[in-house]
Amino acid sequence: MVEKKTEAFRNITEVSEMLGIPTHVLRFWETRFSQLKPRKGNGGRRYYRPEDIVLLKKIQALLYSENYTIKGAQQVLKSFNKPKEDEAVESLSAEQSGGQDGGQDGGNSGAVAAASALLIEARNRLARISQQIA
Repeated sequence: MVEKKTEAFRNITEVSEMLGIPTHVLRFWETRFSQLKPRKGNGGRRYYRPEDIVLLKKIQALLYSENYTIKGAQQVLKSFNKPKEDEAVESLSAEQSGGQDGGQDGGNSGAVAAASALLIEARNRLARISQQIA
């Protein structure tokens, strides 16, 4: 069998074998995780892009390794999709500190980025704890 390049699309059977997950589970995850949208060819055959496979690996790790529920994993993945909001907060904070210091941030943008990362981690931990309690 010829090896495919890493950027090649994979069919559902190849992905199933690669991850050790049955095909019906992959189809089910498509219904539960809106971020997962493999390409569909003629006859409804699914073709997964490399980005889809990375997402599947994240889902697999959340559900099987970190013992999240599906709802908890959905929340974690939604928090991964919020970097645009976090970048906007960082950019706004940097602009505000730049305006006060005459354009020099004095290292505040690094502090804002670190604080933002800590807040994201805290949000993820709280989501995990709330899932364990529920």
